[in-house]
Amino acid sequence: MSAETSISLGSAPARREALARRIRLLVAATITYNVIEAIVAITAGTLASSTALIGFGLDSVIEVSSAAAVAWQFSAREHAVREAREKTTLRIIAVSFFALAAYVTVDAVRALAGTGEAERSLPGIVLAALSLAVMPFLSAAQRQAGRELGSASAVADSKQTLLCTYLSAVVLLGLVLNATLGWAWADPTAALAIAAIAVKEGREAWQGKGCCAAPAAVARPAGAEAVACGCRLGCDCRS
Repeated sequence: MSAETSISLGSAPARREALARRIRLLVAATITYNVIEAIVAITAGTLASSTALIGFGLDSVIEVSSAAAVAWQFSAREHAVREAREKTTLRIIAVSFFALAAYVTVDAVRALAGTGEAERSLPGIVLAALSLAVMPFLSAAQRQAGRELGSASAVADSKQTLLCTYLSAVVLLGLVLNATLGWAWADPTAALAIAAIAVKEGREAWQGKGCCAAPAAVARPAGAEAVACGCRLGCDCRS
């Protein structure tokens, strides 16, 4: 074995643990932000009679459940234990996606049916704009670390966070259009498209897709079976 290969094999566990620590920090940040977001959104939505804002707050609760599942998985210090928890974590994330899709669909249909007229909400607009700025960075950082580590659950949770970004944009657009032009139908119409995306992502999480990792993330011993694009066995590289 060459010196270069020896160094690569020796450094792989250290790199793996560094990525696991990064994911734990990102998940903690996601949970903290979403708890605050949920409290503010539900409060502002109740005061303004805004089903969109209340739904946005409940989405934050769902995102917390998804991130908490990943936090539970990566709370284990041993890599083998984290691997064993992967499937359960993916199922929890998938159910979170389906729950989000169900709620957003029901809420959008109710809004389109004209059940109540929401008032203008400046706090809601500010919160949605802030989430639109923060969530993409959290999602991208976790997705990159998850793919390098080869963790389908971390990647799936990053997609949940990204979906929260889309929902932030929809809520922001709906609140602004409702406040300026009175277009109450804009938000629920776009929300239905997001519900369809949530179902798709939920199916992929349930099937364990989207875990492509960089080949350099974890060095494989000589003779190990190669996997295209650096994914673990059983993972779908198309995502």
